[in-house]
Amino acid sequence: MNICIVGGGLMGSGIGQVTAQANLNVTIIDITDESLEISKKRITDSLERFVRKNRIESVDAVLDNITFSTEMNALSFADVIIEAVPEKLDLKKGIFEQIDELAKEDCLLASNTSCLSITEIASVTSRPEKVIGMHFFSPVPMMPLLEIVKGYKTSEETYERARELGEKLGKRMVVAQKDYPGFLMNRIWLPMVNEACYAVMEGVGTPEEIDQGFIDGYGHTMGPLKTIDMAGLDITLWALDALYEGFNDSKYRPCPLLKKMVEAGDLGRKTGKGFYTYN
Repeated sequence: MNICIVGGGLMGSGIGQVTAQANLNVTIIDITDESLEISKKRITDSLERFVRKNRIESVDAVLDNITFSTEMNALSFADVIIEAVPEKLDLKKGIFEQIDELAKEDCLLASNTSCLSITEIASVTSRPEKVIGMHFFSPVPMMPLLEIVKGYKTSEETYERARELGEKLGKRMVVAQKDYPGFLMNRIWLPMVNEACYAVMEGVGTPEEIDQGFIDGYGHTMGPLKTIDMAGLDITLWALDALYEGFNDSKYRPCPLLKKMVEAGDLGRKTGKGFYTYN
């Protein structure tokens, strides 16, 4: 099975890594060689940690399953294509228009979006029945969950193929049966995260206190603010904006503090500062 990942960022790199670890051939596509070098380093660093923890035997054996490319024509050889570009609807629709032109007729087409409409993304293709959401959770090599999202026209065959792939990747799956903003997991998770941001903004508690409360009181391994620092505050804001616009409901209105932090470039761990400061 040949798999193409469109987008070599944090999510695309992670999806590429777990695919290669499952001994499947994977091509990661991005627009510049520099982006692909960052992707390769990110994967290599992750694999080296796995070796130290005795989770895999060899970094090179996994990397041998990965090809890095700037050529979209590589899509024409894929059995599965997973789009993993930033959470901007117009960008994703543009990518899927290209995918539709290049992909084989029987290719499984998936989007890693965490909140945007699979139905609308699929609408720009000539085969919406073959498009499905496969929402991986970050960091992909560590988090076992995969959320599968059915679009309005997604066929049962496409759903079964996506489940089979998830099983090959060693993921545990939940299914969003209907394509509503935020799907299943983010529709529940994001309002809670947003409220944690409001609690910090209003001085009700510190990030440390809020996160420790979730660890000690609710059994979470990581609190909500540290979690969104890891995922990227910009990603969290994009997802909240999609919920707010999709439902037109004030309960999803993004916290002003979160918006200001993103405007200031404090995006979490990837920039060295978010709700916490990183070295």
